[in-house]
Amino acid sequence: MNVFIVNCHPEPQSFNGAMFRTACETLIAMGHEVRTSDLCAMGFDPVSDRRNFTTVSDPDYFKQQLEEMYAVEHHGFSPEIEAEMQKIEWCDLMIWQFPLWWFGVPAQLKGWVDRVFAMGRIYGRGSGDFNGKRAMLSLSTGGPRESYVKGGHNGDIMGILRPIHRGMLQFIGFDVLAPQIVYGPIRQSDAERKQHLANYAERLRGIADESPVDVGFY
Repeated sequence: MNVFIVNCHPEPQSFNGAMFRTACETLIAMGHEVRTSDLCAMGFDPVSDRRNFTTVSDPDYFKQQLEEMYAVEHHGFSPEIEAEMQKIEWCDLMIWQFPLWWFGVPAQLKGWVDRVFAMGRIYGRGSGDFNGKRAMLSLSTGGPRESYVKGGHNGDIMGILRPIHRGMLQFIGFDVLAPQIVYGPIRQSDAERKQHLANYAERLRGIADESPVDVGFY
């Protein structure tokens, strides 16, 4: 299985960094091929503009979707963006590793989506382009589990994640697996964090057999 892991955390020694390394090491040990984009380490710029392209459709007015469609026809994506698109097209499973910030993904990851999910290439080519591909969110929260339930302080976690599950991943055709969530790792002991890493590794050993979840109606 080809696995593409997108990591977004500014501190390599963070718990998210440990989750990222655990995924890479476990999947490679299982014989899967793994490619990564460690956005912070790459210095990936989240600002979407004409730098996405080597071609120009309209030099007087920048309409990103029109420039994307033109770039598709004329092989006009910048090398940086082209490389990320090819990883998405290559993979069977895509995993995003990130901390939940302000009820969403960090800006750098959102900017990656803005720049890389190009019309005519990643979406909008017709239904079924990415049928059979799967995606999974692996994330940490700042608050405890009880804060992320219906009626809790922050609300139901699946409702919080729906714009990502439905509006980003499923929108481009990926089937969505249940998220891997670690609640408030900063408040946990080293032993508890190590157990979470072990649990994640165990799940990844059987990830090829997992079925997608319904993200449409929660």
